Amino acid sequence: MENKQDLLKKIIENKVLVSKENEQIISSAQTESLWLFDFRRIFLDPYHIDLIAEIFWDTYKDKRPFQVCGLEVAAIPLVTAIVMKSVQKGKPVNGFFIRKSRKKDGLMRMFEGTVTDENIIIVDDLINSGKSVMRQLAAIDAIGKKVSDVFTIMHFRELEYYYFLKERDITLHSIFPITTFNIDFKKYTPKKFLGDIFKTEWYFKSNKPSYFYVVQKSTPAFDLEKIYFGSDSGNFWALNQKDGSVAWKYKVGFHPKGKSIFSAPAIHKNTVFFGSYDGNVYALDTQTGVKKWVFMEADWVGSSPALAPDIKTLFIGLEFGLINKRGGIVALDLETGEKKWEHITSQYTHCSPAYFAPEKIVVIGSNDSTVYAYSAKGGKLLWKLQTHGEIKASFAFDEKRKTVIFGSFDGRLYIVDIKTGKIIHTHQAEFGIYSTPTVYKDNVYFTSLDKRLYSINLKTNALNWFFEAKGRIFSSPTVINEKLYIGSNDGRLYELDPGTGEELGFLQVSERITNKVVYNEENKKFFLLTFANEVYCLTRNKE
Repeated sequence: MENKQDLLKKIIENKVLVSKENEQIISSAQTESLWLFDFRRIFLDPYHIDLIAEIFWDTYKDKRPFQVCGLEVAAIPLVTAIVMKSVQKGKPVNGFFIRKSRKKDGLMRMFEGTVTDENIIIVDDLINSGKSVMRQLAAIDAIGKKVSDVFTIMHFRELEYYYFLKERDITLHSIFPITTFNIDFKKYTPKKFLGDIFKTEWYFKSNKPSYFYVVQKSTPAFDLEKIYFGSDSGNFWALNQKDGSVAWKYKVGFHPKGKSIFSAPAIHKNTVFFGSYDGNVYALDTQTGVKKWVFMEADWVGSSPALAPDIKTLFIGLEFGLINKRGGIVALDLETGEKKWEHITSQYTHCSPAYFAPEKIVVIGSNDSTVYAYSAKGGKLLWKLQTHGEIKASFAFDEKRKTVIFGSFDGRLYIVDIKTGKIIHTHQAEFGIYSTPTVYKDNVYFTSLDKRLYSINLKTNALNWFFEAKGRIFSSPTVINEKLYIGSNDGRLYELDPGTGEELGFLQVSERITNKVVYNEENKKFFLLTFANEVYCLTRNKE
């Protein structure tokens, strides 16, 4: 009688393995692939999924107690089959699944089902690079549970590659290596796993995060001792960088739709500045959290402040609830909060202004799809540029070429003469841009909601390369110690070579990363904020 593994092998060869001769197969890089293993073709067939569940129980029949889980969508029928088979075997086990991203409404869960205290076996159809397993491990770590095993039908790489599982005392059981099947497969040479580039020094989570708003939130600012950031709960936090303990907190007013502090703070001397959706702009003492002044003329403030210490001014975007008065920009005195000048726009202004000190120019965008450039001292409108999409983030400056660079929801990156507003170059992405570009060594780096990070040569305006993440990108790229970092909705902070776009390493966390990572050169610490109001204090592992 044919054994179960041999039978499953024939099923995979006949029903799961797809070749380009039979169907068109497009890779994530938009190139044609030669073959693909599509296990979804058999996962809802009762006989095939029952066979896989039998093989699972042959492997783990003597290892209870445990529970099984997997990542949506492919693992859901596999988890279900294993749980149902456990009842037939008289050995019932618990099952649950992990969402690729947390629900934004209802109970807003990452896990569906009940998670118990037993050790967890992660199940999946296959393991290649291990990225999906890493995502699940990060989510499970966050709730304090332990994974003992990973069970897959197939593994693509040599077992030595998955040493990151062995280091965690996790056993990988895979039924087949990919070399079992007669395909044109280039053997993968094991190398150091790309993960594990950071060590978490401490972790902090603010209470009552809002999972509904998947946008940039309050990117931390820091001085020599503390970091500062706002949260969905209405608390503005000052944490000690040494250990993450709370130095002080300040509570802002209420917003009826659950928005609170999305504004990224800015620091000047011993004062921290930020806006809030209670309609106020705040200036607090960095040592005590005591209020120095508050500007109260807006209905909502989601914008982040831009400081111009040379002219003692703060610029920030404002939002209003009036029909003909929806948004605008205000210039405030840094020391007193007194209004110097103001301009109103017809639509909301979520965008954060940017100040170009050499020319004393401040620029800001609006939901009216327009970028405005003003004289920073007097507020005179110097030029405006109409795009075809809302302007949500902020601006980068190329001082060498005297240009301002920004993205629009029309999917274009704009490179514009800072003095005249004349368009020098645009580059079209596939979706809108909700992040701020960064300029480094004659290149500009920008992201799009198409999941890509792009590099453009500022000398030639040609595309150098693009890198594709596994989730949408709201965060802004940043270069730290000659490495390029970008966060994604897949919960991953990527480290890239800025010259080539090659992935050098990553950090996997459980929640979406919508803000850029910041770095304190003095103590060599990275601070990473997730959209769930978590802060990770990280140090770079030695290479």
